[in-house]
Amino acid sequence: MTLEEFRAAAYAVVDWLAAYRESVEERPVLSRVEPGEISALLPAAAPEEGEPFADLMADLDRVVMPGTTHWQSPNWFAYFPANSSPPSILAEMVSAGLGLQGMLWSTSPVVTELESRVLDWLVDLMGLPQAWKSAGPGGGVIQMSASDATHAALVTARAAKSGAGRAEDMAVYVSEEAHSSIEKGCNIAGVGHCRMIEVDEERSMSVAALEAAVKGDLARGLLPVAVVSTVGTTGTTAVDPLTEISRTARRRGMWHHVDAAYAGTAMICEEFRDFQPSLEMVDSYTFNPHKWMMVSFDCNVLWVADRAPLLEVMSILPPYLRDEASESGAVIDYRDWHVPLGRRFRALKLWWVIRWYGAAGLRSMVREHHRLARRLADRVGRDDRLKLFAPVPFGLVCFTHRDGNEATRRLARDLNATGKAAITASSIAGEDFIRVAVGQAETEERHVDALWDLIDSLA
Repeated sequence: MTLEEFRAAAYAVVDWLAAYRESVEERPVLSRVEPGEISALLPAAAPEEGEPFADLMADLDRVVMPGTTHWQSPNWFAYFPANSSPPSILAEMVSAGLGLQGMLWSTSPVVTELESRVLDWLVDLMGLPQAWKSAGPGGGVIQMSASDATHAALVTARAAKSGAGRAEDMAVYVSEEAHSSIEKGCNIAGVGHCRMIEVDEERSMSVAALEAAVKGDLARGLLPVAVVSTVGTTGTTAVDPLTEISRTARRRGMWHHVDAAYAGTAMICEEFRDFQPSLEMVDSYTFNPHKWMMVSFDCNVLWVADRAPLLEVMSILPPYLRDEASESGAVIDYRDWHVPLGRRFRALKLWWVIRWYGAAGLRSMVREHHRLARRLADRVGRDDRLKLFAPVPFGLVCFTHRDGNEATRRLARDLNATGKAAITASSIAGEDFIRVAVGQAETEERHVDALWDLIDSLA
């Protein structure tokens, strides 16, 4: 592809993307293809000769669109959002075009220094401890997902206790409402026991149950190494009591990791910060700008209060990665902050999104989504056919049909079958409920009102 061909093709792609974003609201939110239907559109073998770019573009409509679930639709209320935005898309194009490799500071200094500075911005924007800035004992790093960040935290916690016992005798504690990635992280880290701690009536981790579980494990000769708190669980956006859990973690010598994958974005608004007190007592914290902050997937941030244990676990320095800058200790080499060696220029899209919308623009979006969620929750609460299943601290509304599980499942099926909106159905302790996540970047009051009209007509 010559540069002239590249220029023409790039314009065609941007035009197609702009047209897609203009039309996405009118498309059925959920893909309606059957299993194998997309595969049937594809040849069994790769082409021997190259094809015209026009054919590649044509297959966006012929092959890609039928199998697309439209996460960027303003009628997306299903899983937590995976928001993209025009400045993020453009930054991804620049990043791909530059093709930078940021494993070391020296391999592309801008990848490292821009990342450090933008994550320092977020410390201030989210009201996080100043010690988490890059100039302090801690620091932040962009990872692929909250799962990767949690895995890194658990491996670090395990290593910190490696001199005190075997990994198979170690235990990690987590709310039974927490994300499944934590149990997976325990498996990857080789931790022998992942304890699911019961929750209270607010679906938050019971500190009394946590204390009892730790005490019982100590009596059995096991070694408690970490506790993971959640700010905004996947099921219901429940919030664990961080202060009390931090006290238990410190008293028992455990690493305390906080998973705020979805709700962390809300902390750019000061009024939400009461949900995460005492952060100066935790060891690590993660959230996903690629959920609610309009930064396209993938972009997770992990902060640690003290980077030394993380670097001790992750750092391996073969001769071919040694250079003068790294040896000086004056730079950050982010390859030592996670499992992968290679690193893309993810910070560029985070930088552009923050600069384009500004802190005020991001706060306005979060507050509006929270207002719309509360508006929907109030309607559910006033309807004698429905009832709220959980509080609404952020942008997720959970409710059930008063006629029971079957009626709830039927309502969920019927809502999704319309193609006019996408929601998710879930279940906790044998009770089915419907999750409505108000958080897609383009969602407005009229979209939530239209969803309510659907609920009203189908309930």
